[in-house]
Amino acid sequence: MPRAGFYAIASSRITFGRDGRWYSDGEPIVNQRIAELFSRHITRHPDGGYQIVMGDERARIEVDDTPFVVISVGGNRDEGFTIRLNDGSEESLAAATLRVGDDQSLSCTVKNGSERARFLRAAHHQLSPFIDEVAPGRYALRCRGSEHPIAHV
Repeated sequence: MPRAGFYAIASSRITFGRDGRWYSDGEPIVNQRIAELFSRHITRHPDGGYQIVMGDERARIEVDDTPFVVISVGGNRDEGFTIRLNDGSEESLAAATLRVGDDQSLSCTVKNGSERARFLRAAHHQLSPFIDEVAPGRYALRCRGSEHPIAHV
């Protein structure tokens, strides 16, 4: 019996970009439902790369930076912050894992510390009012009565 497979697009290369968008052979995947489906099914391959797994089918993918992105931030200094990821999940922000890369991108660990997620611009702006300069060129997120330095890597 023929199988249709899960491949919603014909592609020799599927990529998750730094901008939080999916690409097929360098062209953006504009169907939001497909993009969300792919985001919900990212897993790490045993060799350290990434793949999309749906049932028995697998497709290797390229990840330009992080396999997840933070699309929004909610909360406050007193109660802490909740982040929403591109796969539709929400979790508490692990404030102690915040870091800034050479390109000034903010990221944190997600998925119980197993992955990193890059903050998209809108999410970064939502968190920015709660980030303080604690010394010249040094920043920290203050929440739940603690100061969490933001590492620069």
